[in-house]
Amino acid sequence: MKAVRRDKIADAVIFGVLLAAVSAVMFTLFYRQTLGSEALYHSDMKAYILEMQGLESGYEFPYPVFFKLSALIHLFAGPQMAVAIATMLLNSLAIMVTKLAFNHLLPRKGVADGALLSILSIALFFVSMLTVPEGLYLPGIYRRYLGVFTPNPFHNATYLAARPFAILAFLWFVKLLPVYEKEAGRKLIGDYILFSVFLLLATMTKPSFTLVLVSTAGLIMLYRLIRSRFQNLVPTLLFGLAFVPTFIDLLYQYKGVFVPEEGVEGGLGFCFGEVWGKYCGNLPLAVCLGVGFPLAVLVANFKKCKKNTMFLFSWQLYAVGFAEAFFLYEKGFRKFDFNFSWGYICGMFFCHFAALLVLLQVTKEEAARRHEAVLPDDAFWKKPAFRRALIVLQWLAFIGHLVCGLMYFYDIFGGAMYY
Repeated sequence: MKAVRRDKIADAVIFGVLLAAVSAVMFTLFYRQTLGSEALYHSDMKAYILEMQGLESGYEFPYPVFFKLSALIHLFAGPQMAVAIATMLLNSLAIMVTKLAFNHLLPRKGVADGALLSILSIALFFVSMLTVPEGLYLPGIYRRYLGVFTPNPFHNATYLAARPFAILAFLWFVKLLPVYEKEAGRKLIGDYILFSVFLLLATMTKPSFTLVLVSTAGLIMLYRLIRSRFQNLVPTLLFGLAFVPTFIDLLYQYKGVFVPEEGVEGGLGFCFGEVWGKYCGNLPLAVCLGVGFPLAVLVANFKKCKKNTMFLFSWQLYAVGFAEAFFLYEKGFRKFDFNFSWGYICGMFFCHFAALLVLLQVTKEEAARRHEAVLPDDAFWKKPAFRRALIVLQWLAFIGHLVCGLMYFYDIFGGAMYY
């Protein structure tokens, strides 16, 4: 018992040191962005600072959580410092939530396992799209970020601020998805409330994740409702009540989109990749560059992944995010802002999140089977050497995204243009 406690303390200390170092680096970037110019550290921080102070920013931000936290910190610090600290705190909170989730979902033995999960929890927040060295060009890929996108857009503080709540809402939905039709509603009321709160907080910080989660959840629950011939109507309605606060907030936020102002076209438009095509001329390649690692995990572990609720849902989320980005746009002057790309980016992040958990689990299982007997009539794909080669390839895919992400972060940290 004492050894277990010592391991937990050591794990917490190691993670705390790593998180403090990462938070310091991230704060430096965010503070530089608040002081940025047209030539360096491109972001929307200037508008956020004005919004936080209640001044006219030229934009609408009907999602107050990030700005209220910044305003609270502004009581004790300057405006630039307050916004930078708020962004750093919420980004670090997302890393903490991820580490706790990894600890809960994966078995650990000793300090080494805990340290590995700490490193990977942090690494997940640096992965990016795959890129090629400067001077090399890929067909139809005009820019490294725009059109391809990254799970970690370091230039957008509101996306980073919403992520801890988005991760919690994602985890609770995955927890409820297999049981909401089977368990009595009173047994799940606590989880329903937590999910509802996390989703509402995500929505009130930036609604991008909410749009894809609500759409994906609605499609899944509708499919199950029809498949059961409406026999699961009551549990579906009970689960649906958890979405009501978020629906109300979304109606408030999007009244400017659906109710056009005088002389300004509003509403949603439908297209066939027109907006996305402005930024990318090779969508299949862009998808592979953006989610190469999750694709590798999906192909290598297809049968296992079909039964993994989290990994399956992450891909469903990604598919809906892709569809919304491909087919929808906001009419009027916002059309080529490509705001529906943010839901796609959320899907990218959660595909990487779930894929990393699957790969860790598969790696541990293979390590536990290292002494198994090899039968002469085993098919080659069942042989340990083949399975281990597949695992190595998947880790190489993850490392590729991580190395590209660190290089991308290094450039942005130095003031380079994010796209």
